[in-house]
Parts: sequence; structure tokens; C-alpha cells
Amino acid sequence: MLSLSKEEEAERDRAAVVAAEEHELPAYGDHHGTHAVAAPPLQPPPFTAASSSSAASRTEHTYSLNNSKGKPWLTLVIKSRAPSSKALPVFYEGDVISGTVSVSLDKPESSKGVTIAVTADNTAVGQEPIPFLDVSSQLWTPTSSSKLSGSESWPFSLTLPSETSVGESAKAPQKVYPLPPTFTERASPAYIDYKLTITVKRGAFKVNQTLGTSFLYIPRWRAPTPSGLRQLAYIEGTTLVGPSGDPGGWKVLQPVKLSGTIPGPKSVDLEYTLAVASPLIFATGSPIPLHLTISSNDAQALEILSEQNSPLVVLTRVIAIGSDATDDDAPRRSNNTFSEQQMRAYWWPSEEEAAGGKKVLKGEIDVRKATKPSFKFPRFTVRYQLDLMCPTALQGDAPSNQPILSERIQIVTENAEGIVPHSHAPPGYVVPDGEGNYNNSVGYLENGNQRFYHHHPGF
Repeated sequence: MLSLSKEEEAERDRAAVVAAEEHELPAYGDHHGTHAVAAPPLQPPPFTAASSSSAASRTEHTYSLNNSKGKPWLTLVIKSRAPSSKALPVFYEGDVISGTVSVSLDKPESSKGVTIAVTADNTAVGQEPIPFLDVSSQLWTPTSSSKLSGSESWPFSLTLPSETSVGESAKAPQKVYPLPPTFTERASPAYIDYKLTITVKRGAFKVNQTLGTSFLYIPRWRAPTPSGLRQLAYIEGTTLVGPSGDPGGWKVLQPVKLSGTIPGPKSVDLEYTLAVASPLIFATGSPIPLHLTISSNDAQALEILSEQNSPLVVLTRVIAIGSDATDDDAPRRSNNTFSEQQMRAYWWPSEEEAAGGKKVLKGEIDVRKATKPSFKFPRFTVRYQLDLMCPTALQGDAPSNQPILSERIQIVTENAEGIVPHSHAPPGYVVPDGEGNYNNSVGYLENGNQRFYHHHPGF
């Protein structure tokens, strides 16, 4: 695989900054330095996993436990891709987590060993965590007469796998799934949390000492290459060719017929034909190109319904939890399916010549860099779809809060290699604010999940 361009490296770095800045957590216990606590594609993979440098060594994070005198006796030092030491550590798929663990003891102490582990679990609100990852290493093992004493230091390195084996339930056979991204939004019905933990084992009837931190895990799922004409438009900065001139670069959805009344009042009949850039897989921080044709024999209706804010196409995220979360066709109920409109399309007139009785609009949905990617994982799956809603200016039989047309898409973390998509909105065009709840902060305490991570005091 080719190395990343400077533009792609910069975009990847911005992704880490956005992710880390949105997931700063309160401290749990004594520490110094940063805050401590803690998918597959939805279809057979049409996109690829991006290559990753194995070493993540930019920002240093230090955590420690203090003894009764207020001095650190157990210290963890790691380096990550985080933008600052005050943010949670950030690691990408395939990264090697490396660092050192050290102890500084005033007197010898009995111990059964010192280990470090990367673990991850999936937790639905109100339920116990379900672990799905455990990668560990033994740092120190005592002999029959030895004790943990003085000052010692142990380097370590743990490689993050790209996959894990998980069952749909405790009794179901295990299947291989790509590791899902960290997911810790406030008020989410479920969470995915990754932790790095040191454990100093004490022996029978004594409590182990633990120290660690949650970290952000970001998979590197790359979008497939767009059509040749769309690639050329991105490279040369020219306008995108529409579906008629680039049929391989668009998916034209089934036309939707609508009837209703417009201000006047006047009864009208219309037809909407929405096209979405193909393949239907888009990276965070990139636009989703759209093409909309509105047809009607009524000129006034065309003018009203082709105004900039009239067509309503939204990006909707659907979270599914429970035993049927990975089943695309399972019935959805209010207690296991949670939908939220994330972003709204914006439109401008196309330069294409339109036949009589038609208006052609070009549009985009701006996928924010902080958007979580699509993933399918047992008991917790995130899907995305584009929803065409009934325009508010048209009063008819179609409910205003239900889509009249939906098309499932996928959101990944990186663009196709060598491709840097950009907006094609006209110069000076102001992208409207999206609609929906963009509260992506970590929400452990808000949902009553206060048991996620604890570490015990020192010797």
C-alpha cells in the first residue's frame, strides 16, 4: 500500500485531535498527568483497512498511585497520538501501545506479580459490562523468596489487534468482528470502552492494586475509490458531473411521487428523484454529494419547492442494541432502536440545463469529523441512512416526521487513498447548521454507569 500523502496525514491528525478533545474525562483517584478512568462494515467489506504505522509515539501521558506519604509508588508512562497530555490517549487500529511501568517502594512488599493489560467491554445502560478484548503481558513474576522492593522499571509493548471473536450471546458460537471504535456519548443506550490497566497482585484475602486509563480506539476503515470523473473533479477542483454524465458515479434512487397543496392554496403533484454519489461509503470530515430533480407541471410549485431550504434530506444515525443488533432485517422497537437526525443537506441550483417542468439541484451533507463510523458488533450496532422527508411547504398525506424515502449508507474513518474530497458549494455559500443533538461528550456519570473504572489506593 502506498504511503499517506501530506494532506492525508494532516487529515488523520485532525481526526485524532477531534476525537481526543471530545472525550476528556474526570479523574478517578490519585494520578499525575492526563485524565484517568477508561466494526465491521455493515456489509461484506467494500472498503479496506488503511495501513497504520505500528508506533504511536507523540504525546506522553503519565499516571501514578501515591502511598500514604503522598509519594508516587506505582507509575505508568505511555505515548499516544493524542493532541495533548491533558486528553485521553488515542490509538489507531494496528498501533503498538508501548511505555514503562515503574515502582518505588520504601520497603519490600509481598506480591504475586505485576501485569499490564488492554481490555475492552460493551455495556448497555443498567447492565453489566460484557468484555470482548483482553491482551495482557506479565511484567514481573516473583520467585519463591523474592518480594517487590526498591525501585524497578519494566518496559512493555502491546499490539492492538484489528479483530476479536465475540458471540451474539453467552451460548452462541463466536464470530470474528473488527474491533469497534470507542463509543462513549452522553445519554447513549450503550457504550464501548477501551482500558489500559496495571495490576499489582496481592494474594489471598488482599485487594489487588490497579492503575490505568481509558483510551480512544479509532479503527482505520478506508472508503473505496470513487468514479474516475469524481476523482478528476476533486483533483482539478472542477464541478462534479451529474448522474446523466457519470452514471457509474451515482446511485439514482426510486422516484417518489407526492401530492398536496402549496400556499395559495393550490393542489399540486410532484416527483422527487434523488441521486447519491456512489459508492455509498463516505469518510468523516467529507461531504456526501447529492443530486435532486424535482418534476411538476406547476411552475409555482417548482419555484417554491426548489428553494434552498425546501428540500429536506437528512443523515440519520440508527443505534441498535440487544440480541438482534447485528440483524439488518430484525424488527425494531423503541427499547432497542434509537434514531437521531445528525445533519441536514444544503442545496444550490445546478448549472445543468433542465427540461420543462423540472428543477435540478445540487447538494451536500457535511459529515462532521466527530461523527462516529458505522459498525456492526454483537449487542451494539451503529447504522446510517439518508432520509428524504416531505417538504414543509407541501401539505399532504405524507407525515412530516417520517421519511418518504430512505437509503442506507456507511460512514468510515478515512477517504480512499490519494483522494481528498472537498465541498462544491458555490463561493460564499454558508453551510447551515445541522439539526439534531450533537452532544458527543463522554457520559459515564450521567447515565448512572459509575462503575466503569476504578483503581485502588497504593501500599
